[in-house]
Amino acid sequence: MKIAALQMVSTPVVEENLCTARTLLLQAAERGAELVALPEYFCAMGRSDTDKLAYAERWGDGPIQSALADWAREAGVWLAAGTLPLVALAPDHVRNTSLLFSPQGQCVARYDKVHLFRFATGQEQYDESRVVEPGDRPVTATLTDRSGQTWTLGLSVCYDLRFPELYRAHAAAGADLVLVPSAFTHTTGRAHWELLLRARAVENQCYVLAPAQGGIHDNGRHTWGHSMLVDPWGQVQALQAAEGAGVVLGQMDRTYLRQVRQQLPALEHRVL
Repeated sequence: MKIAALQMVSTPVVEENLCTARTLLLQAAERGAELVALPEYFCAMGRSDTDKLAYAERWGDGPIQSALADWAREAGVWLAAGTLPLVALAPDHVRNTSLLFSPQGQCVARYDKVHLFRFATGQEQYDESRVVEPGDRPVTATLTDRSGQTWTLGLSVCYDLRFPELYRAHAAAGADLVLVPSAFTHTTGRAHWELLLRARAVENQCYVLAPAQGGIHDNGRHTWGHSMLVDPWGQVQALQAAEGAGVVLGQMDRTYLRQVRQQLPALEHRVL
């Protein structure tokens, strides 16, 4: 099954980002992708944390979600919609939510980011919890490709990558692929991005697809990029450049996945 990660450098203008995302999605579909994944905050990277409150939508209702459903139908692909802000229970907060759409344009899964990023140095200060309300549970989804094969996806977002217990839960649920839409900072990405993605693939013997933001945004944030697909042996199968928009296209192979798990049955050897 061909799958694709889309890399973006999102601006504060939702309409601009939707145009870019659709263009990249259609490019991926034309190259044979059956599953296409957008990065975290694909619809906008605001100038301030609170900007996302203005375009937050109720689940199942809003122009961003309508556009995503239309794109999935138009391209005939499964679409993992990075993250977009959905209305939260707490006032002046949103959920940082990843949605999965079927090729018929139906939303078939929702995951609210569980782990909220906080990072502080002399030059950088981030605290997602100021505006984002966390989710509270792991989510997996099942899709069927055009050949009739069924695949299980584990959903995650960016900072979740540092918490292996979430991915272990996905492995226990039978995940063949884990999605990690992200907006890693340049500082943390340079240190840990590839290391963590490959570790999650190796320890859970699954594919890891990581679409990322990559470049310098209007708010001054510098994201790491390097969107990639990692195979179950921990090898980087496909990689995007550090900065700029683009498409990472790769292949999931069921035979290879089984071979890795049979040759080194680490998942069967778990004790704790």
